[in-house]
Amino acid sequence: MTPVFPLAAWACDPARSRGRRYPVTPDPTRSSYQRDRDRIVHSSAFRRLEYKTQVFVNHEGDLFRTRLTHTLEVAQLGRSIARALALNEDLVEAICLAHDLGHTPFGHAGQEALNDCMRAWGGFEHNLQSLRLVDFLEQRYPAYDGLNLSFEAREGILKHCSRRNAELLEAREPGGVGARFLRGEQPSLEAQLCNLVDAIAYSAHDVDDGVRSHLLTLDQLREVPLVARYLAQVVAEYPRLARPEGARRLRHETIRRMLSGQVHDVITTTRDAVERARPADVDAVRRLPPLVAFSAAMGEGTQQLQQFLLRNLYRHPQVARTMEAAQQVVRELFTLYREDATRMPADQAAQAFTADDEAQRMRSIADFIAGMTDRYALREHERLTGRRLLP
Repeated sequence: MTPVFPLAAWACDPARSRGRRYPVTPDPTRSSYQRDRDRIVHSSAFRRLEYKTQVFVNHEGDLFRTRLTHTLEVAQLGRSIARALALNEDLVEAICLAHDLGHTPFGHAGQEALNDCMRAWGGFEHNLQSLRLVDFLEQRYPAYDGLNLSFEAREGILKHCSRRNAELLEAREPGGVGARFLRGEQPSLEAQLCNLVDAIAYSAHDVDDGVRSHLLTLDQLREVPLVARYLAQVVAEYPRLARPEGARRLRHETIRRMLSGQVHDVITTTRDAVERARPADVDAVRRLPPLVAFSAAMGEGTQQLQQFLLRNLYRHPQVARTMEAAQQVVRELFTLYREDATRMPADQAAQAFTADDEAQRMRSIADFIAGMTDRYALREHERLTGRRLLP
């Protein structure tokens, strides 16, 4: 299919895709990347994101972001920037929608706990788990496991990868998605863009949720140069919003302007970088340094904001207490299943019993836990221990 908007020479063209692991009949109305997006949206892993933690556990409030709403915001930002840069919007959307499929319950705290549990058997990393989900764990099609996504979508999903894991991927799939980590190459511009808009999205919405939760204040945020700049602009234009009754509008308008500033900065900086490099095609992009980026000033401002959020929100005592309890849930579930796999549902237990070695058995347990929503993990933990660690 011909894209609705013309693509740049260095964008990913579905007509020149490296294809899928298992050949499929072309769809008469959808491009390969549209098909990727649709397969992701209809997957079980995508639906589970609705009840997985972003910063606040699901029961803590109806309006806080979940892993699903975060994913949708990332996809919206990605498509907007992709169109401005003449990149493939459908591929960007597919990668953005899939980038967090492998996240554990309870966000990064859950990942850290599961990584500790799996340290002797290769560890756990949510990026690699996202690829594992779309390659193997989703079971929807009669002829193969996984979603059978295009190479370009899979390449974008795997944002980070250790050399050891890249070597394992390369042994299983020579010249596949692990190869670029061994060669020191970059992914497509679409994949680079998804990586950056992930950071843009969570920085903005974590500010919003942090203030909404009363763990952050607008006065605190005035210490962050990037936020302070847009706060001052809004108050100068709408002085009435400086009063207490205007706080909500002030917060929303400040975040909106900050997002717009970051988006326009990425577009301008990336256009300039691409114009200087003039890659002939997507393979040339892979051999160049990263091209999708903030300007130096915006990059510094965004990093300062992320450091502020780390100190004042992610490590806030209230958040830390909740995450410590959540990590205890993950660790105890892993120990209980390791001691007796029959504590898992029958199909999951069968996978553990039929695994060839201990590492594979432990990986099947990690797969089960990583796929849990927050509330399912809490229910399972209470069922097996008789204790309720979180509401």
